Amino acid sequence: MKKYFLPSAKAALILVYLVIIAGALVRMTGSGMGCPDWPKCFGYYIPPTEEKELLYTIGKEYSKGQVIIKDETLLVAKDNFTAPTRFESSHWEKYTKHDYALFNPFHTWVEYINRLVGALAGIACIIALFLSFSYWKENKKLIFYSLFICFLMGFQAWLGKTVVDSVLNPYKITTHMLAALLIVAVQLYLIYTTQEKKQTQLIDNEFKWVLFAALGLTIVQILFGTQVRESVDTIVEAGLPKEVWLQNPKGGFYTHRSFSILVVCANAFLFWRNRKMELGFTKMDWVIALLCVEILSGIAMYYFNFPFGSQTIHIVMATLLFGLQFYLVLENFKKNTQ
Repeated sequence: MKKYFLPSAKAALILVYLVIIAGALVRMTGSGMGCPDWPKCFGYYIPPTEEKELLYTIGKEYSKGQVIIKDETLLVAKDNFTAPTRFESSHWEKYTKHDYALFNPFHTWVEYINRLVGALAGIACIIALFLSFSYWKENKKLIFYSLFICFLMGFQAWLGKTVVDSVLNPYKITTHMLAALLIVAVQLYLIYTTQEKKQTQLIDNEFKWVLFAALGLTIVQILFGTQVRESVDTIVEAGLPKEVWLQNPKGGFYTHRSFSILVVCANAFLFWRNRKMELGFTKMDWVIALLCVEILSGIAMYYFNFPFGSQTIHIVMATLLFGLQFYLVLENFKKNTQ
């Protein structure tokens, strides 16, 4: 079983990133409330595709927990019954988590696919946990960290429920994002620990500590970015056009933009130092490439009024940058102890 652990850990990491991408697409398309309940979607395991499926229908067999929309209100079936010719309120109760009662098939299926990918990622993490027991004698920490990832995935699922129940509370969305980064970090640690090391890079203390600082800067920058996103979300909810979303920016926008200079300078130094000292960290090339895409997507949002896909690209690039930098930190700090 041991030989399957590393591939399963890598597969789980890919799926976690797919969850992040799917979540970013949900935000980009405004599909966060596409499924107003959790874990089902309008009371179904497979959501409806047409609004008529959510309207009260005479003769239809309803199951307990199934949802309909009536008078702009979500109603939940209290028991199993066949709908009589007249609507009987005794079979229904009002959904009390929130009062959101709109159906958009596109939004529903975008959110539903996001949940499916999340479920697949959870299954992959459970499989990795099962396989980690093959390291019981030589490295029990792997089992602990694999179990911790499964706990975090469960925590993420619970956070997803609270996000829906709160009708997309910005602070809960931010917590959702940070928890995803923690899952990525632990998963990368597992991969690094079990992967065969080629030991081709050189040790340089100046590079190592600036890299550690650069990772911290990236995390802070992501936090600033979530604050900006929260302020933009508030404006979007008000129904204002894209042209004014950043007309009078709040939520630390200028701090976020100015702080990016520090992020660029730190990583530019690392790139230069890696080349000058011939350290051999080829991932620094990818770090710079991701930074360029991140900057371009930020410019596009500010100067070209949030073109389609720019928000998703900006978020995904930030998480990929975090992952690469964290793995570089593992390589540097692990090597220094050898």
